[in-house]
This record gives sequence, C-alpha cells and structure tokens, in this order.
Amino acid sequence: METKKVSRRNFFRWSATAGASALLFPNVAASAHGASSGSRTGEYPTRILGRTGLEVPILSMGVMRADNPNVVRAAYEAGLTFFDTAHGYQGGRNEEMLGKFFKDKPRDSFKIATKGKFDYPLSENFEKEYTALLDKSLERLQMDHVEIFYIHAIDDVESIGNERVIRLLQKFRADGKIRHIGLSTHAHKPEQIDAAVSAGIYDVILLSYNFKLPNIKETDEAIERGVGAGLGFVAMKTMTGGVEDAEGKKKINAGACLRWAWQNRNITTAIPGFTNFTEFEECLAAVRQPELTAGDKEYLAALCGRELLYCLQCGKCRDACVEHLPIPDMMRAYMYACGYKNAGLAKETLLELNLAGRSCKKCGGKCSVKCTSGFDVPAKIAAIMPVMHVPDIFLT
Repeated sequence: METKKVSRRNFFRWSATAGASALLFPNVAASAHGASSGSRTGEYPTRILGRTGLEVPILSMGVMRADNPNVVRAAYEAGLTFFDTAHGYQGGRNEEMLGKFFKDKPRDSFKIATKGKFDYPLSENFEKEYTALLDKSLERLQMDHVEIFYIHAIDDVESIGNERVIRLLQKFRADGKIRHIGLSTHAHKPEQIDAAVSAGIYDVILLSYNFKLPNIKETDEAIERGVGAGLGFVAMKTMTGGVEDAEGKKKINAGACLRWAWQNRNITTAIPGFTNFTEFEECLAAVRQPELTAGDKEYLAALCGRELLYCLQCGKCRDACVEHLPIPDMMRAYMYACGYKNAGLAKETLLELNLAGRSCKKCGGKCSVKCTSGFDVPAKIAAIMPVMHVPDIFLT
C-alpha cells in the first residue's frame, strides 16, 4: 500500500472511514537490546522498554506543551500508544486533557507516564505530600493507575537512593497506583543512571538525549550498563530546543534529530513534543524512514559547534555563579520561550525555582560564569526574568 501523507484535513476525513491505524510504514530491522521480533503497533517499528516488558513504538508523544486534544487524537488514531505528561504541566491542565480524551478508550490501547517533583532534602511531610500529588494526578487523568511514574527532573544523585523515596515509590507500586518506577533527568546522566542501577527499584529512565551532548560516550556507556541491569530508556529533548540558531528563528530538522536518537538501539522510544499537525507530520515522516542517513550526519555535524538555544545542563555555571542561581533551569526557561515559543511554560518553569530576591543585579554586570556553550548568561537571564511578571492571559 502506498504510504499516505496525513494532513489535518486528510486525517479526519480518512480516519472517519478507514481509521488512521491503517497507515503502513516500511519494515525496520529489530533492535539489538530488548527488541521485538518484528511486531508492529500501528505498523510502527517497536522496541521493548527494559524489564517492564512494555512494547512501544519508537515514536511516542510528549504531551507537555500540547493543549489541543485533536493532536492527541491524531497521534492515538495513527497508532501511537505511549503518552508522556507530568503533574505540573500547564498547571495540571495537561493531565486533565488526557483524562478527558482517554476516559472512553480501552485501557489496554494506550500507556500513560506521568511525573512528580519533590524538594530535596525531603520535607518532614514528604510522604503525605507526595502521595497527595500522585493521587491528584490520577484524579485528573481519571485513571486508577499509570504505567510509569517518574520522580521528575532529578538534578542530584543522592535523592535517587534515598530510603524514604524508595519506600514510598515501592508503596505506590504495591498499592497498584503505578506499574513501573522511573526517574527523569536533564543532567548528570551517567552518575544518575549508575545510582538507579544501584538502587534496584527503578525500571525506566527518561533522559535528555541528543546530538549536542558533550559527554555522549560516557552517557551511552552508562545507558549500556543500565540496559544490562534491565532498565528501559526513553529519550526527550531530542531536538535541542526545536531550532538550529541561538535566536530561535530557524526550525531544526526534526527528522534528522529523531533518527540520530533512534540509531542507539538502547533507546526504546523518543517523545517529541509536537503541538500541531505540521510537527506531527514531520515526526511521522521520520518514522517512515528511521535509519540515520549520510545527509543527516552532515547536517548535525555542522550544528555541533554552533551555539543553539539548548543548554547542556552541565551544571558548571551553578558552581561558578556567586549567587548560586539555578542557571541551567533558567536557560531551559529561555529555550521554552524562544525555541518552543511558549512563554507560559517558561513562566511556569521560573516560578518553580523560588527566585524571589535572587538575581544577577548584585554582580554589577561582572558575571563570573563562563558558559561551556558560549551563552551570554547575564543577557539571557535579563531577557527571561520579566516573563514571571506577565499575566497568564497574555502568555501562550
């Protein structure tokens, strides 16, 4: 059958009669680690997510920025089965949207991952507060369980093996609220992967993974160790902020970025955050031809030495800053605003950082930070901080 191009108009017209799951894609060889033997979900190549045993397409949906349920519908009807959200996304509205969409769908036709943050060191009421967080997420999702629950955006190593954290996550699983335990991370990935292996309770790691990583060799080696211990790996931030320039004006080649991530057979699936039908089509085009090409390699190699919007999250700036500002997170907010064109998400990220009374102004313009990516850190902080004071009604 000829592969069909799924435009917004054609998708709804065609899915009403034939069903978008009839899309056929070329066969792709099974992956080396934990791969399926060639089975397909919606005719997508699939891989097995570590010891969870979950079989998912190599393309999944990161729902974080999506606010249109019709885009979720398009992904679901086209055969995607794995959807990633979090307790804090869009102030909870993201989970609510998924709950409304999936409430009348067969529960075995999709898989949900959500995440929850906590402060570390742990508060005295950690167990009560974190249980309430998960319960609220399940309420919004209108589900009695999720397939994966991640501790969200871990930026240290110690909390991964904390006994109180481990006991509570195990209780969540024993109570049937979650099927599998995971953690999500933007930084210190090799050390955190090894810590997760040592802790013994984690099943899945969601990590930023793209061609710009400076320590890709060390990260890949840690992922290999994790796979050997039964962990499954999900890739996020594959498109380094969605643009290929520091000003956020030129869209990056999404297909090349996805194919780069998929070439690592230890990466089970990627969760690009497409928010419209054009972006969704770009991801579908990539999964039709998922093998990295010579043209992809040349294109990505040309970007490796260029300053983009993507912060490498190395953390060196935090130590160099005399105010010890959470600069990597502030740079992530800048990327959300200028790369993703989502000032609302940037504001949400900044507000979570408790920045009251902290700023660059105390340094008098003499910044001690020398960014490894060449970012003008003070300029970017000065540009992004005002978004915290913009009323939500004016933000996207």
